[in-house]
Amino acid sequence: MKCLRIYATPDGESHFDEIELPTTERRVHPDATPFDVTASYPASRVRISHIPAVMREVAWHGVPEPVLTVRLDGSVDYETSDGEVRHVPAGSFVLVADTHGKGHLSRHSPEAQTVIWISLPNGLDLPPV
Repeated sequence: MKCLRIYATPDGESHFDEIELPTTERRVHPDATPFDVTASYPASRVRISHIPAVMREVAWHGVPEPVLTVRLDGSVDYETSDGEVRHVPAGSFVLVADTHGKGHLSRHSPEAQTVIWISLPNGLDLPPV
């Protein structure tokens, strides 16, 4: 399973990449079709945020710890310090792990949005591929 990631290199520049989350096919019930499941990753806290419609752009910022964000509605365009922009629609998840350096810029769609933030002290924050 692919996961979009924002990360910072030692020189403080932020970049995108896609990491592969290993999965195992599992059957959760005898009558259900098996499906792919990742390993369990430790999480230190979960927050749910409501981003108001008036929040259009958030200036350059990083995160204090790796955060897996799950966008329930709305969309965002993330820009990294190398100039690359990625559009992230509702239903997507992104590992935001630029914990040092210049950070990234967020441009939100005009509607209100709900985002789940899962703090990951370790686990998914893999080195660049």
